[in-house]
Amino acid sequence: MHLSQLLAEQTVTSDVPARLDRLPWSRWHWIVVAALAITWLLDGLEVTLSGSLVGVLKDPRALGLSDTQLGLSGTAYLVGAVGGALVFGYATDRLGRKKLFFLTLAVYLTATAATALSWDFSSYMLFRALTGCGIGGEYAAINSAVDELIPARIRGHVDLVINATFWVGAALGAGGSVVLLHLDSVPQTLSWRFAFGIGAILGLGVLVMRRHVPESPRWLLIHGRKDEAEQVVSEIEKSVEQEHGPLPEAHGSIRLRVHSHTPWRQIRDAMFRKYRGRSLLGFSLMVAQAFFYNAVLFTYGLVLLRFYGVPALSLGYYLLPLSLGNFLGPLLIGRLFDTVGRRRMITVTYAASGVLMALTSWLFAKDLLSAQAQTLCWSVIFFIASAAASSAYLTVSEIFPLEIRALAIAVFYACGTLAGGVGGPALFGYLTESGSRVVLFWGYLAASLLMIGAAAVEWRIGVSAERQPLEAISAPLSSVGEEAET
Repeated sequence: MHLSQLLAEQTVTSDVPARLDRLPWSRWHWIVVAALAITWLLDGLEVTLSGSLVGVLKDPRALGLSDTQLGLSGTAYLVGAVGGALVFGYATDRLGRKKLFFLTLAVYLTATAATALSWDFSSYMLFRALTGCGIGGEYAAINSAVDELIPARIRGHVDLVINATFWVGAALGAGGSVVLLHLDSVPQTLSWRFAFGIGAILGLGVLVMRRHVPESPRWLLIHGRKDEAEQVVSEIEKSVEQEHGPLPEAHGSIRLRVHSHTPWRQIRDAMFRKYRGRSLLGFSLMVAQAFFYNAVLFTYGLVLLRFYGVPALSLGYYLLPLSLGNFLGPLLIGRLFDTVGRRRMITVTYAASGVLMALTSWLFAKDLLSAQAQTLCWSVIFFIASAAASSAYLTVSEIFPLEIRALAIAVFYACGTLAGGVGGPALFGYLTESGSRVVLFWGYLAASLLMIGAAAVEWRIGVSAERQPLEAISAPLSSVGEEAET
């Protein structure tokens, strides 16, 4: 008899999920969040660095890249991110969260350090693709691990704030590049190498921090490693008890059928048959927010330059309120996703973002806004839209079964990246070059309608996942005697 058949005949019963969900917030949780959530910060750092350094990279004394080559390197980063998410997403579900969040960080760290050593366009593009591969893989490994370790009652708020740290990374990237480019002691033709080194240094620090993050006990259970899962949770409980005293009793247990891996047929059936409604939901939310964001962000500087006459050296000042709004939104209203509820808040934030964008776009088309008023409007919009976009990642990370959680995150991240990261910039770059406010208005309106459409999908088939254990939202495929909600 094969090992997989032997495992399939074994079952485990455990209260590990209930014990994790009843824990009070503690220093241990802060360490886990800091060690794992920095993924978004690194992505914000990388995206901002590549944009901030274009002037230096075009210098013949540096790499002498053309505009086309810079555009191709950006595409390489996105393609690498999509590929990394899909490959590492599947591997995360099969091999474990901990192995993969070390591997993906190692890939990122090595690739961004190598980028600093690039000697021509080909090497630069290759290393940017590998950097994207590491970041894309991080999304799947980290988001699944975070959701499986954070108590259910605050999972929504924590996830939203984690996603918003992208903008902290963006600020670090912009600030770091400005400082390095203005240091008299560092030639500008070498400063870009030191700028990319920022990511590698951060990655080294995170690699050390992640030594203290355990494997997901939930993942250990479905692979028959109950003793390890119990030991991990016991150690967490000891740490929390030192801070909060005796813990309340845990209620509830699950019974799982042990297996070595989930067959592709079962993965396909789960995502496109049993949970096809949830797949439609995840696709709608991810694509809409990605396209919406790129409608503004990839034309932000161009619009200010072309339509408002803002000097190129002053563009950075207009980025600060936009970044601030993006970070403060999830931080200040994220708690409502756990109290008011997922369906209501996701519907409201998506719909409000779309309506406000349509109104602002109309004012822009009529030339009724100054550069400062336009920036203020965008900042208010993204205060709300940032919470909406973060809730898309939260949704796809909690509405699918444990066995396919990381792969689901990867699939819908890939959909959003391809639609927003590739289609969005190409379309809005073309619309902005037209020089017509009316033409650009129609592009903005399309993004608005996508957000409103996604809000309608959420209201119709959204999942009320607030304060619910992951196993109650979607029972593991290996559950014995239970059926998942559809």
